Amino acid sequence: MHGILKKRNPKKNVVYLTAEKFMYQFIKALRFKNIMSFKEQFRSVDVLMIDDVQFIIGKDNTQEEFFHTFNTLIDKKRQIIISADKSPADLDGLEDRLKSRLGWGLVADIHPLTYELRLGILQAKAEQKSLKLKQEVMEFLANKITNNVREMEGALNRLAVHASIQDSEISVDLVKDVLKDLLRTNSRKITIDEIQKKVVEHYNIKLSDMHSPRRSRSVARPRQVAMYLAKSITTRSLPEIGRKFGGRDHTTVIHAIKTIEEIMVNDPNLAEDIELLTRILQTS
Repeated sequence: MHGILKKRNPKKNVVYLTAEKFMYQFIKALRFKNIMSFKEQFRSVDVLMIDDVQFIIGKDNTQEEFFHTFNTLIDKKRQIIISADKSPADLDGLEDRLKSRLGWGLVADIHPLTYELRLGILQAKAEQKSLKLKQEVMEFLANKITNNVREMEGALNRLAVHASIQDSEISVDLVKDVLKDLLRTNSRKITIDEIQKKVVEHYNIKLSDMHSPRRSRSVARPRQVAMYLAKSITTRSLPEIGRKFGGRDHTTVIHAIKTIEEIMVNDPNLAEDIELLTRILQTS
């Protein structure tokens, strides 16, 4: 955002920093009796961008200074962009007058990036860095790194350095090795309950059908798909999976898995369903 604003309006004074850094600069100004310089720095900008404003909760002096900075910029008809992990009304511990100010403007709920958007960003960033990656590597990264763009860019930087040092092609296995700490942080355990919910939504059946004794194909096939996904995505044992599907025996789960595997070989529609559901579950 900071880069985009500067590119569109190069003459504008755009300042971006975290709330934590704002606080430390304020403390430094107090310590060295340079508070007027601090006020001038932040109250003369055209655009002020503050990230993670929830950090100043409980820091009364910093909240006071931020409140007056906010008011001054608004009076001057300047722009303020603020991010937080909650909406202004839900920031418990933040002064009511500051909550009120934050609620004046446009409040937008920023949802996590979709798989398609993550893939597009990775491709664009890789091109900028002249980093050649196979499509399967891009898709793997888009599936596994889901938190934010900074993590994606950091991952690409690490891969670029490794590729230049080792002079080797970047494969999925190499990515797993080089980024194992990052991938571990981003890993999320998918539950059987989540799988069942996504499957019933996809096939437009009832959640109770996952546990019922009904054997009609319209119900049995989605149930088998859910069992197959439970085995391929989760670390649950066959008996555990059976219990989550109405107390079925583990042999029933084995039969379901084999059935789906056999059908997928000759039925591209089912194979596409499995791929789509897997992607949805891994990226939701």
